[in-house]
Amino acid sequence: MKYSEGKIGRIFVIRLEDGDKLPDCIERFAEENKVLTAQAMLVGGIGSGEVVTGPRRNKELPIDPMLVPVDGVHEVVGLGVLAPDKDGRPALHIHAALGRAGATVTGCLREGVVTWLVGEVILCEILGINMVRLPDEASGFDLLTRTDA
Repeated sequence: MKYSEGKIGRIFVIRLEDGDKLPDCIERFAEENKVLTAQAMLVGGIGSGEVVTGPRRNKELPIDPMLVPVDGVHEVVGLGVLAPDKDGRPALHIHAALGRAGATVTGCLREGVVTWLVGEVILCEILGINMVRLPDEASGFDLLTRTDA
């Protein structure tokens, strides 16, 4: 386990509009507002895109992600962690549950989804964290890593 202790900074309540793409729009907002590390909470609607629903094979590296298309408007609730990438830019790792007509798809919004009508995000800035997302060759993911370790 790797960890870093911080303190709560600014809190933003953000209204996403129809057509805004996640996670791009949150990363852009964070960069414009100089937020490097934060927790993101999402509720609203998703109209299109793809969700990563897991690796194709459990033990195979590098990971081959399974992508599920978002077919029609879905309700969404999600939770994510924003942290700087190797270049110092905010990168959001967000997982969400998307529901429609009694069926639910849960996964990572890494490939991007598009807001339908409205999305609401609470972004809680975390100050004093010394972690960045660095490329991990084995998995192919950018993983949180302590910068002072």
